Amino acid sequence: MAKEFTVSGTFKAGSSREQFTKTVSSQNQKNAIEKVYSLIGSEHRLKRNFIDITDVSETGSS
Repeated sequence: MAKEFTVSGTFKAGSSREQFTKTVSSQNQKNAIEKVYSLIGSEHRLKRNFIDITDVSETGSS
């Protein structure tokens, strides 16, 4: 059963850092974090070490 997770953090954008909040559907918290790394990395062409996740919370189930 998939759950909804809200993941927030920052990523490097040029010489500054941008904040983000993503809501993803996932089986567990670890997979939600992996999905966000994948999404942010592909959208902004970033490696994982430029993405900092600060908060993960379960928002409900789908």
